[in-house]
Amino acid sequence: MKQRVLVTGGLGFIGYNLVKRLLEIDKYDITVIDNLTSDSSDINNKHDGVLYILDDINNINNEQYQTLSFDLIFHLAALARIQPSFDDPVSYFKSNVLGTVSICEFAKRCRAKIVYAASSSAYGGPKLNPYAFTKYTGEEILKMYSELYNVSTVCARFFNVYGERQPTTGTYATIIGIFERQYSNGESLTITGDGEQRRDFTHVYDICDGLICLSNDMHTGEVYNLGTGINYSINEIAAMFSDNIKYIPSKPGEARITLADISATQKFGYQPKQSITNYIQSFKRISNEA
Repeated sequence: MKQRVLVTGGLGFIGYNLVKRLLEIDKYDITVIDNLTSDSSDINNKHDGVLYILDDINNINNEQYQTLSFDLIFHLAALARIQPSFDDPVSYFKSNVLGTVSICEFAKRCRAKIVYAASSSAYGGPKLNPYAFTKYTGEEILKMYSELYNVSTVCARFFNVYGERQPTTGTYATIIGIFERQYSNGESLTITGDGEQRRDFTHVYDICDGLICLSNDMHTGEVYNLGTGINYSINEIAAMFSDNIKYIPSKPGEARITLADISATQKFGYQPKQSITNYIQSFKRISNEA
């Protein structure tokens, strides 16, 4: 019997790749809920053999969904990125905090396990920006539901995700996505601040494998890192693309250094396989051949 799985935000960048990986494993009956409000969400990210619900996660406990039941929920739906959260913190709280409460209530009813997409931004300080605070608050909500209602919950903190179908424009664009677009267009690569801030860049395939590894056990709100354990300065990453670089003013609310300690996550079988240097070399080769 296949596990019944719900992927929230399954039409987004990471959600698309997670659903793809779950289909490859072929032991899951998959449903996706997504309201298509994220810049990275796309109706064209659908996969065959998956049930799609186009709705907000805050509606998951409404009457029309009372017949739905799942064994496992990958909770990826959220408003992402630091800078837009300064301009619209209310929307971030509705999506990332109230939405997480809604998912926990739903999981409590059907006794589903939850694997939560947390953020490494919490390490820079949860009050550094509204986005980090709402994602950290989501972790605390999951811990409470584990302690009070015996719901199995686990938090996976992502470190600078890149890869297939990442956004390259708009407020949700990743650093690697922006550099790819600028490189392809022959533009200068824009670096904020001095470029010496360091990031642990993690391929989306490794993120997906890590989420699945964590889903195989029962948890009580623990936090685990999904990264590589290696970081690079933005200057180093830009130099892998081009020497055509332009510096722009730094942005508020961003941590100086991120670096994942993955020793605890590795106990569940997590082992990152992708390399950012190989990825960029491959991207440049394909781009130059096009």
